Amino acid sequence: MATATQENQAEAAPERGVRLTDAAVGRVREFLDRDGGAGLRIDVRRTGCSGWAYDVELASEIGDSDHVFEQDGLKVLVSDKAMPMVAGTTVDFVQEGLVREFRFRNPNVTGECGCGESFTVGQ
Repeated sequence: MATATQENQAEAAPERGVRLTDAAVGRVREFLDRDGGAGLRIDVRRTGCSGWAYDVELASEIGDSDHVFEQDGLKVLVSDKAMPMVAGTTVDFVQEGLVREFRFRNPNVTGECGCGESFTVGQ
């Protein structure tokens, strides 16, 4: 797994990186076109009954410790803290009726809470 560098060089989206589906790329482009920003930030925070939840937002800048993955002209930023937990993840965007959300296919997840709001990763 590659590490972040001071230069924040873009890493290809390898197997152990973070990849967006075409639907997710389209949705992120809509947000960036409307609101601007350096890219999509994917992070994790402690919460819920399983321990971790995804934190997704537009990043205004690229941090020194960010892993930067480029895909279709978009930058996906992942913090050092989150990288071991999200390596290999595919992010999709789905619309089902009135529900519109990002969904994560994360090979590191070993359990999820019943409501799907938090997850556990193997240690």
